[in-house]
Amino acid sequence: MDISFASAVVILLLVMDPIGNIPLFVSLLRNLEPARRVAVIVRECAIAFAVLLAFVFFGKPMLDLLGLSDSSLNIAGGVILFLIALRMIFKHVEGIFGDTVAGEPFIVPLAIPSIAGPTALATVILMVSRAPDRMLEWVVALTVAMAVTLLLLLFAERISKWVGERGLLALERLMGLVLTAIAVEMLLRGIEAFVRQLQNAG
Repeated sequence: MDISFASAVVILLLVMDPIGNIPLFVSLLRNLEPARRVAVIVRECAIAFAVLLAFVFFGKPMLDLLGLSDSSLNIAGGVILFLIALRMIFKHVEGIFGDTVAGEPFIVPLAIPSIAGPTALATVILMVSRAPDRMLEWVVALTVAMAVTLLLLLFAERISKWVGERGLLALERLMGLVLTAIAVEMLLRGIEAFVRQLQNAG
């Protein structure tokens, strides 16, 4: 089933999860100077964007090289997304992605896997593999989603103060519920494609 440009932007925003990442960014960047904090957020978003953009152009050839099908990618992405969604709904002390390193973060865990996580990478590959003729549209959708993510994360501390800890927790759990539904849909599509392949082979 084809997805529209607007749907692609929304899906990318959901899998990059800027709202859910606000507590993580605030906690890891709290000890930095405001100017440095902005620079780190811009840097991490730029790295995540570059990684996702690379997977837009080279993800499908990489899958073909490894002999991986869209159905396996759907199932793997769905499982990973489901596990992440569960950790968003049922809060863990160590956070969504586990332990974090001390000091100024670089690439891990902010750019990867907080923004450009396995599910985001799988999502851009699936978009391109389903409609490779809309490559420019996917690049623009990714750019728009990343711009919104950057804007939200630049105001992460203010949003955190406005909404409060309970508000952020409620938003994160809501995002987790939405991501759970997306994860189940990815799993069902993967299983459906796999069963269809077996029927065709038989």
